[in-house]
Amino acid sequence: MMNDFVFHIPTEFVFGSNAELQVGRYIKKYGGTNVLLHYGGSSAEKSGLLQRIEISLQDENISYTTFGGVQANPESSLVYEGIELCRKEKIDFILAVGGGSVIDSAKAIGIGVNDTEDIWEYYVNRKSPKCTIPVGVVLTIAAAGSECSDGSVITFQREGNRYKRGCCAEFMRPLFAILNPKLTVTVSPWQTSCGIVDMMAHVMERYFTNTKNTELTDYMAEAILKTIIQEGKKVKAHPEDEQARANLMWASTMAHCNICGVDKEQDWASHDLEHELSSLYGCAHGAGLAVIMPVWMKYVMKHNVHRFVRFAVNVFGCRENLENPFETGIEGIQELRKFWKELGMPQTLEELGGSCEDVPILLETLEIKKNTIGGFVKLTEADCKEIYTMCSRRNYAFSEEWK
Repeated sequence: MMNDFVFHIPTEFVFGSNAELQVGRYIKKYGGTNVLLHYGGSSAEKSGLLQRIEISLQDENISYTTFGGVQANPESSLVYEGIELCRKEKIDFILAVGGGSVIDSAKAIGIGVNDTEDIWEYYVNRKSPKCTIPVGVVLTIAAAGSECSDGSVITFQREGNRYKRGCCAEFMRPLFAILNPKLTVTVSPWQTSCGIVDMMAHVMERYFTNTKNTELTDYMAEAILKTIIQEGKKVKAHPEDEQARANLMWASTMAHCNICGVDKEQDWASHDLEHELSSLYGCAHGAGLAVIMPVWMKYVMKHNVHRFVRFAVNVFGCRENLENPFETGIEGIQELRKFWKELGMPQTLEELGGSCEDVPILLETLEIKKNTIGGFVKLTEADCKEIYTMCSRRNYAFSEEWK
């Protein structure tokens, strides 16, 4: 039966055209007086977005310090630099202007400012963070759902290896998130496609579960997935379609606010496996998920083939084969792969710049050893090795069934 739960999202969402013009008022509402304005590259500056935000802060007499440079798969080195900058400037509020990488970096800075502990200890789960300085968001990419989530993922360099690790705490959720769909119209087709994969994966990590009788959240998950597919196709054909962009933006928030997963055991093995790909190859998280997740699905499908049949029928409209449900399950996975391929997403390690020779390195940084990952199916190190290997062109899981 469905699990007991407590569902609470303290984030206030401000959705609409030119919503970013209100950012100063919202920072003031939540007590911010001296802000770290955290962002990525030059696009926020060239588009005029940073200037509009700065004017809003000035209108509310809010001091601020700009701090850019966040890249995809945010690095701990920039986080440590941001922590020291906040301490030096006596920052009391962080505003993240960007997508998931910027927001994750802002959250990591937030939990490090008023703490003497090295944040590495939090991201490897040796210790739990104690507090954060407040974080707000102006979202520019529909993808990660970090604007409402309680987690952050950062890449660390340690002893010659790169480790991509996550940290979660309820107080890490942003206090507010400003969502203006117009800001996503100029996002590149590649980034848009990676975002679509990421938000779908967030739903699917919750959808493939061992918990029974979760009909409401199952139907919610299927509706979110169908919406993403529908609106994703529109945006691919017409990138300037603001209504489709708006639906995708809200779908990305719904996908990761946990509304469709509160009552069930969740999986997250695909995310764990992917983090090693984007850490090693520097690829976009969504691109790595596009390689990993279909292979994971085929590998674990025998655990509960009827769950995959439901996915195929209710999400992609496949006709159920009552005599051979396995065939229907495979068809659903193939439809997913077809959609992601149409978006320009990779399907093998080689397309990410890797090969099956990298599997020992991936397993080393995964650090699974005698433990397991995943909730739907508990994956051992041997399972993970097989999945990584099946992602390579030489041993590809779909080589005979997909051309």
